[in-house]
Amino acid sequence: MDAVYEDQRDTDKVQLETGKVMAFETRDRYTSLIKQKPLVIYLLLALSYLLIIILFGLVISNEQRLPSQVTKLHKELQRSKELFPCGSRSREWEYYDERCYFFSIEDATWHTAKSHCEEKNSMLVVIHDQAKQNFLQSQTRNQRFWIGLSDENTEGDWRWIDGTNYTKGFKNWKTGEPNDQSGEDCATMDSVGQWNDLKCNTKALYVCEKPLPS
Repeated sequence: MDAVYEDQRDTDKVQLETGKVMAFETRDRYTSLIKQKPLVIYLLLALSYLLIIILFGLVISNEQRLPSQVTKLHKELQRSKELFPCGSRSREWEYYDERCYFFSIEDATWHTAKSHCEEKNSMLVVIHDQAKQNFLQSQTRNQRFWIGLSDENTEGDWRWIDGTNYTKGFKNWKTGEPNDQSGEDCATMDSVGQWNDLKCNTKALYVCEKPLPS
């Protein structure tokens, strides 16, 4: 009987020791987790700061490149204006003396030509001086062109389409013109640059002009 009790005490002692060991192991694991948690937080904070530094560096780098990119864009724009002063989308327009000129390739009556020019935010060409006359003459391609001059309202009272004073201004009529033959009230510039009056419903090429785009 004493042996039985002795065995029981030994068993209880072993279980008690085992329980203590398990308790200590559990405590150690918990303590280890507690110690590791701040380390994880510190690592996350360090990564966050690193990302902030990287992003800040990228922003600074982009800001430093921005002025050079703007300068490059400005130079390209200036070059485009030099190559196509009347606009890169308006290559059919010719540039001369701060103005743009459109030389049609299709015939139209004077009034239709006037409307076509207005649709292009321009007007039939007005000739103020010999220099402009020479430029236009160099572009006529041996054709006649309507210009912005007529005496439709009052016979003999020729007026430029923009209201410029005709009487005191430049003129380049062909000898004997204008003669108002058979009701000729609209002016053309012929293949050699001389002006001639024709019936306004006659079809001819035309020249539009507009200010240089800002």
